[in-house]
Amino acid sequence: MSPPRGALVPAMVRHSPPLGQGEVATSMTRAAHRTQSVPVSAWPGSPWRNIREPRQSHMQTPHADGHVVDRDGIPMMPRNFDYADSALQETSMPRHPVLDAVTARIVARSAPTRQAYLQRTRAMAGQKVERANLSCTNLAHGVAAMPDDAKIRLKAQERPNLAIVSAYNEMLSAHQPLNAFPQWIKEAALEAGGTAQFAGGTPAMCDGVTQGQDGMDLSLFSRDVIAMATAVALSHQMFDGVLCLGVCDKIVPGLVMGALSFGHLPAVFVPGGPMTTGMGNEEKAHIRQLYAEGKIGREELLEAETRSYHGPGTCTFYGTANSNQMLMEIMGLHLPGTAFINPNTPLREALTRESARQALRLVHGGTRYMPIAEVLDERAFVNGIVGLLATGGSTNHTLHLIAMARVAGILLTWDDFDELSAAVPLLARVYPNGKADVNQFQAAGGLPVVIRGLLSLGLLHDDVNTIAGTGLADYTREPVLRDGKLSWIDGPVKSLDDTIVRTADSPFAPDGGIKLLDGKLGRCVIKTSAVKPEHQVVEAPAIVFHRQDDLLAAFKRGELERDFVAVLPWQGPSACGMPELHKLTPTLTLLQDRGFHVALVTDGRMSGASGKVPAAIHVCPEAHSGGEIGKVRTGDIVRVDAPAGVLTVRVDEAEWASRPMDTPDLTRNRHGVGRDLFGGFRAHVSTAEAGACSLFAEEH
Repeated sequence: MSPPRGALVPAMVRHSPPLGQGEVATSMTRAAHRTQSVPVSAWPGSPWRNIREPRQSHMQTPHADGHVVDRDGIPMMPRNFDYADSALQETSMPRHPVLDAVTARIVARSAPTRQAYLQRTRAMAGQKVERANLSCTNLAHGVAAMPDDAKIRLKAQERPNLAIVSAYNEMLSAHQPLNAFPQWIKEAALEAGGTAQFAGGTPAMCDGVTQGQDGMDLSLFSRDVIAMATAVALSHQMFDGVLCLGVCDKIVPGLVMGALSFGHLPAVFVPGGPMTTGMGNEEKAHIRQLYAEGKIGREELLEAETRSYHGPGTCTFYGTANSNQMLMEIMGLHLPGTAFINPNTPLREALTRESARQALRLVHGGTRYMPIAEVLDERAFVNGIVGLLATGGSTNHTLHLIAMARVAGILLTWDDFDELSAAVPLLARVYPNGKADVNQFQAAGGLPVVIRGLLSLGLLHDDVNTIAGTGLADYTREPVLRDGKLSWIDGPVKSLDDTIVRTADSPFAPDGGIKLLDGKLGRCVIKTSAVKPEHQVVEAPAIVFHRQDDLLAAFKRGELERDFVAVLPWQGPSACGMPELHKLTPTLTLLQDRGFHVALVTDGRMSGASGKVPAAIHVCPEAHSGGEIGKVRTGDIVRVDAPAGVLTVRVDEAEWASRPMDTPDLTRNRHGVGRDLFGGFRAHVSTAEAGACSLFAEEH
């Protein structure tokens, strides 16, 4: 029986399935486990005492008379038991059969690897408090540089200590605001009775700087470096939880992977937010096309670019960085409503400080122990895929989600994305899928409208753990500052601008816009949410290029004024690190706007900002691994058919079987700008469909 409203009850944690029992769970048994509350004592106990932070929910709503109340109008008490969100209760639907079918298939496929991961995690949790395992010399080194008040607490080993892992640098506008965050976090932790230490920094690469340059060959591999750097930071075994500071493309996936390798620790992700709106994305794209045509010069282009990218924060289009922020919300690793709050605002600072306090609540002995291993289960990853599809997010996450899940022992495939895409409606149009930027998306209702709509359709698992509690109702709410105090209010039920975001009953499209293509040239993905229906089928002669610059040179020579499919093999992960080919977007878009039928086929990647031109990307197997894409010759008829899910080449079977690979000299891909150091990554990287990851030797 549920405790009465307002009763103080012991902190509870839910397990999926109970760790260490060796059970191979089916979807039904896993669901059954989720209905049972397991005391924190099921995990090893905690020595933490006298935490000054009061036992209360962080989801606070200002009442009309100024008092803090919960969403039902009852004075705030600990959120250690479930209660329904009334607005969602009225519109909730049974789970969609496709959601259940895909999830059940993932659970069954992942059972051995997931169980092994959970057993390892339980073994780590079964150890004593991390610092208690250190010798006096070890501990003295760990606290030597700390302020006296923090040093006293750390030496006493009676207060929780949080790790700060940050991807701060000044190359990324999105990461520049992170400079101030560690101090805010340390102050908030001390005020709440704990401590926090800057455990380590990770690299953070700006694809905007390296786009079209040789340095882009390191971009995807940097995700795995970030994962390893995060693990190195946490390996000091000084910590009871971690706050991960990062925003951009490979950084958030890498931080997730590193945090999951310490799955017994709670992890809270802390973003910096988008820059304020500058030049509109469509105007910027038009100016880039004018430059490609030679109608304006470099000076005019640079002026436009600096008006677009003009200050601290993420780029305002809905690319991989902002897709990351959506994922961290819908998968439950952010405080609700944190994703799209601009940097350098009082609300952003308040959310950062509250993130530290919430991390303390989640450690052993806090009000609700919740390690990241219990947040990111199969259902959380399915929710992430659904959110990606419903918002028209970046195709890069057909790699990153797979790699992140693999660390947690969960095996995702492109078939999972494809099957969900057929059932998930498109609820947002943010550039490149529309005209709006993420600030306008936020103002129009943003993620609360999207999440509420998906829940109403039964297209999200609502029986999940998050850092905010149980279920996704909290993520339909928005943070506000009232008289300097942080609280949460209900987000919009209806869209405030239905050209940007829509409710479930009037989607922009019935499907999610990322599709799987299969055929003679292999398997790949294509993003259709930004491609007009008349451009989703292209059958034309191939023109094969081995470098982006070769295509651009052909355009300048006037050789591309015709229908064609640009085929760029030898861009895959083992060939050269799988660079993004976004440099081609203005030229291909210009040709399409001139009335030509054009498409791109490659074993490389495209930027999350790419959109209008049909691009069959991540082709597997890649040419360097013997994939059929390496046999294509200029003049072959290639068909890209997104509605039918087909990627093929029309060449006589006997001729095709006897045709050798067209192998270029790849020497220049392996030297310069640091590429010499990444030979081991290229040699051991998995296929794109396995996440293009170099960390799992058993997959090679």
